[in-house]
Amino acid sequence: PVHYRAGLRIQKLLEEDVQGANQQHLVVLEHNPVFTLGKNANRENLIWTDKFLDEKRIQVFETTRGGDITYHGPGQIVVYPILNLQQIGINLGNFVRGLEESMIRTTSQLGISAQQIKGDSGVWVRTDNKFSKLGAIGLRVSKWITTHGIAFNVSPNLDHYLGINACGFKDRGVASIASLLGDKAPPVSVVKKILISEICQQFGLNLHQPPAPTRSVSVIVFREITKKIEI
Repeated sequence: PVHYRAGLRIQKLLEEDVQGANQQHLVVLEHNPVFTLGKNANRENLIWTDKFLDEKRIQVFETTRGGDITYHGPGQIVVYPILNLQQIGINLGNFVRGLEESMIRTTSQLGISAQQIKGDSGVWVRTDNKFSKLGAIGLRVSKWITTHGIAFNVSPNLDHYLGINACGFKDRGVASIASLLGDKAPPVSVVKKILISEICQQFGLNLHQPPAPTRSVSVIVFREITKKIEI
C-alpha cells in the first residue's frame, strides 16, 4: 500500500506534467488505512474518536476533492486518472458517468449486477433490501485537469467503514466483491486488470506501461588513515 500523503504528491507531480505535455496518466494503487474528507465534508460523519483511530492505526486526511467522507485501505483499488478533459474531448459530467460505467462493466464481468443512482455518484448494488456502495467517486478538476478519482472495493476490511457515515449516508451500506462473491471472489490483481481495461476503453486511452523502476545502490568506502604524530 502507498501512504496517502505520498499519493497526493504523486498526483501533484503528474498534474504538473499533464499541464506541460500532451499526455495523460492513470495511477492505480492501494492505500494504507485512511479516512479522507472532501472539501465539503461534514466532520460529524467521522464517528470514531481520535483515540480509537490511533488504536486501529487509521489516519484522517482533509483533501481537495469533492464529496464527503470515505475510506481507503488494502484490498481496495484506487484509480487516479490524471487527465486533460479537453485533450481527450469529454466534459466533466460524461467523465463521471464514464468512470461509473467502467466500474459497472467490471462488476458485470464478475457476475455482479451493479448500477448508478441518479443524483448519487458511484456504483451501487442491492444488498439486504437496501443499496450498498461498491465503488466511490471523488474528483478535483483544475484547468480541465482531473485529480483524485475512484475507489473500488474488492476485499477491503469492511469493518473499518463502521467508523464513518460513508459518503455522508446513514441509511445505506457498503459492499465489496468479496462480500458479494465469497470464496469465488478473484484477487485484487485480476480485478485491477479488468478495471484498467474498461477505463481505457471507455475514454479511448491507449495504455503504455511505464518502464520498470530500477534500483541503485550507492556504496561509500571509508579508508582508515593513520597519522603518526611526533611529540
